[in-house]
Parts: sequence; structure tokens; C-alpha cells
Amino acid sequence: MAEDSQFQLVTFRLGEELYGVNIMDVKEIVKLQTIRAIPNAPYYMVGILNLRSEIIPIIDLHRRFHIGTENGDVELDELESGFIILNIQGTKIGIIIDKVSRVVTVNQSDVQEPPQMMGGIGSEYISGVVREEDSYLIILNTQKLFESKELQKIIEIQ
Repeated sequence: MAEDSQFQLVTFRLGEELYGVNIMDVKEIVKLQTIRAIPNAPYYMVGILNLRSEIIPIIDLHRRFHIGTENGDVELDELESGFIILNIQGTKIGIIIDKVSRVVTVNQSDVQEPPQMMGGIGSEYISGVVREEDSYLIILNTQKLFESKELQKIIEIQ
């Protein structure tokens, strides 16, 4: 019997949903810190973070995916919120998360195709979903979070 290929995901909460990113794309997880706002940045970029003398652009996935309250902003809980620093096409980018959950191992055979639209997020950002007991784990495709023009603008701001 052939062994099912497995991979690991760092899981986190955004709003009510549970998301995961491939652990190979994660550089580190950082507690909530002060972000410096940048004028004329894209609407989903909240600013930059100086992390050990390295400037890292910070993206708010709540804004990117239109998740949150009526005014578009989500109140962050300082005890649970933070950033996941991702390596996206050779660039370090931080994403704001509500709460880190855990690292999980997923069997490739358990991953299903994403629905066309899931919680406001287009399927182009999702590489698959895994059925949990009473919900879904949404697997984000970090390499497709930004189009090349968007990524270039983020790099220029950085």
C-alpha cells in the first residue's frame, strides 16, 4: 500500500475561520508589535515592522479578504494576535492573524478542492480545504496572495 504524502500547516484564526499556510513558507511567528504606517500604501498594507533591523511589510488579511466588522477593521487582542512572517517569492511579508492555533499534519488525500467563494475569499487564494469535525481548515496558497504588480509595489515600499 502506497503511503499518502503528508505536509504540515501552521494554522491560525482570522475572524471565525481557521486557516493554514504551509510550514515551509513560514519564517517565524511574532507577537503583536508596533507597526509604522506608510503613506500611499495599498489598502491592505497596514505598514512596516522593524524586526531585528529588517524592514518587513505587514499585510492585513482581514482587509485583503474583506473579513471583519462593518468598518473593515478588526480589533486585535494583544494577548493572542500577532504576525506570521512568510517568505513569498523571496520576499519576507508579515500577515496579521487573530490567533495562532497550532501546527497540524495533513494527508494530501484529505485535501478537497475549494469552493468558488469561501467566506469572501476567492478560490484563487486557496489551495484546498480540509474537513474538520464541524468546520473547514482553509489552506491558503501564499504564493498567490499577491499578483506580481502588487508584490512589486510592496517590495518598493519596503
